Amino acid sequence: MTDTSPDIRLVVLDMAGTTVADGGLVERAFAVAAAELGVREGTAEHAEHLAYVRATMGESKISVFRHLFGDEERARRANAAFEKAYGELVDGGLIAPVPGAREAIEELLASGRVVVLTTGFARITQDAILAALGWGDLVPLTLCPADAGGRGRPFPDMVLEAFLRTKAAEDVRQVAVVGDTSYDVLSGVRAGAGLVAGVRTGAHGDAEFHAAGATRVLDSVADLPALLTGAR
Repeated sequence: MTDTSPDIRLVVLDMAGTTVADGGLVERAFAVAAAELGVREGTAEHAEHLAYVRATMGESKISVFRHLFGDEERARRANAAFEKAYGELVDGGLIAPVPGAREAIEELLASGRVVVLTTGFARITQDAILAALGWGDLVPLTLCPADAGGRGRPFPDMVLEAFLRTKAAEDVRQVAVVGDTSYDVLSGVRAGAGLVAGVRTGAHGDAEFHAAGATRVLDSVADLPALLTGAR
């Protein structure tokens, strides 16, 4: 089976940066979370933390805060502040679909494939994004790290949870995983997915995708249906 095989039956798509354009809201919400812990913008510590946030885009946010702030109580405080700030920004109408993303998802569904949307955010934030976009009923399943035992990317858990819950595929090689970060790619590789693609609409680029093991790199998720039908 090649990575352009039409036998792909389950498509696992990341949200922010892949199907959803959030205009840098992650960094803006992080600034609020950092301030909650006493880390002010303009300081060397803030710059160091922000660099880590950028490098680990796609990872579960609570895991990022555990690394940055050490103990669990501080990490949870930061995560709660982040989720609140991000949710308020989402409610302010500052997100939109990546151009062609909804159409691509609908085309994949119309072809008989199952599509699952995943995120490194908490469920409350994921639901806020879906509601803001009017995507509540767009796909049959959405997953966040808590839905897969608490481990987000780069672990393969959400991909495998999608595989197990949907029963759409008989083999993990019939799964496609698409995302805008190296952590998205690595989660797909670790799950054994037959197609693992990075997209150039978000946090990372070709070098990071190839280093993580991507089988393809696309300009956008909008290109995915044509790839799966062998049209490109």
